[in-house]
Amino acid sequence: VQLQASGGGLVQAGGSLRLSCAASEHTLSTYTVGWFRQAPGKEREFVAAVSWTGGNTYYADYADSVKGRFTISRNNAENTVYLQMNSLKPEDTAVYYCAARQRGMNFLVNGYDYWGQGTLVTVSS
Repeated sequence: VQLQASGGGLVQAGGSLRLSCAASEHTLSTYTVGWFRQAPGKEREFVAAVSWTGGNTYYADYADSVKGRFTISRNNAENTVYLQMNSLKPEDTAVYYCAARQRGMNFLVNGYDYWGQGTLVTVSS
């Protein structure tokens, strides 16, 4: 599965962005899809995941959590998964990656088999 992440850019604190993760050559409809991010000098970390049906979602639960600000969703007819990011903070600045796996929900980096190239999100204060 080849994944293409897009939608990143420069936004002011408090603003919004919507990231997209599209698949080529294969359908995403049977894959769990997750979003991860990696800030400069930091390890890649889990952000959110959505089940293949879209019925189950899971969000990171750590300091400066995205829960309540970010929403993951999918449109299997469009073969695309989205990450709507609202109330963005400077600490959300990172390269955002989407990833896919053919099993259940997972929040581990090494739990995913396929990765997109990443899209840069920069939030200015």
